[in-house]
Amino acid sequence: MSTSSETISNTPPGAARDSSSEAAAPAAPVRGTRLTLAGASLGRPGAPALDEVGLDIAPGEILTVVGPSGCGKSTLLRTLAGLLSPLAGEITQDGKPLTGPSADRALVFQEDALLPWRTLRANVELPLAIRGVPRAERRKQAQTWLERVGLGSQERQLPHRVSGGQRQRVQLARALAGRPRAVLMDEPFGALDAQTRAGMQDLLVEVLQGTGATVVFVTHDVDEALFLGDRVALLGAGGLLAVRDIPRPRERGAHDDPARVALRRDVLTSLGT
Repeated sequence: MSTSSETISNTPPGAARDSSSEAAAPAAPVRGTRLTLAGASLGRPGAPALDEVGLDIAPGEILTVVGPSGCGKSTLLRTLAGLLSPLAGEITQDGKPLTGPSADRALVFQEDALLPWRTLRANVELPLAIRGVPRAERRKQAQTWLERVGLGSQERQLPHRVSGGQRQRVQLARALAGRPRAVLMDEPFGALDAQTRAGMQDLLVEVLQGTGATVVFVTHDVDEALFLGDRVALLGAGGLLAVRDIPRPRERGAHDDPARVALRRDVLTSLGT
């Protein structure tokens, strides 16, 4: 089943910035990247999870992805990360074939995936070290990112000494420290309690400002999808059902907006819940 995406009608995070938000960024903003799937079949040979997917993700937008368990959400994300090859069709980044993993695309998991023997700051430094950033500069940048996620005073702590929500903050800082052009997030807040989850959603919106990064965010939570996304992609058994614009994205007060309520109802109906 194939559904082409619509023209983006919402302004993506980082499209308009004042001088104060630019000054707060640890490095100059990077340009987001366009990710496109054309007639793509994804999954294992002989058992595709998604078939004939047509999807165009614009530079700098946040696309949220929802669907029932086992519908192929994580398969889509891992294919965009370059960890899986499409079974058929074409996947491109800025018009060029996407052939494997790249520092341009950071993958964030539900499990924090921090290295337990490295301090929080050393974990954030990791992508900078891989890029060959000099030690003093990568320490400075890592510390700046830890401060942006509210953990500047805990840089010497080991991961097991902080909470799950704090570890997710570190994972977010590590992903963005490498200045990726796309951030691919696989239910990163799914294991958190409701209050911590809401705080992480707000933090994500805050730290993305000025980065210019394209974000693909997979979630089971429809309300999370409708809060964070410029658009929401609905996956069903075997394919992409629809891609819908989200009214008033990233506004907490829009929860009761009639247009948002109607979209939420339509999404839940499409998902059979």
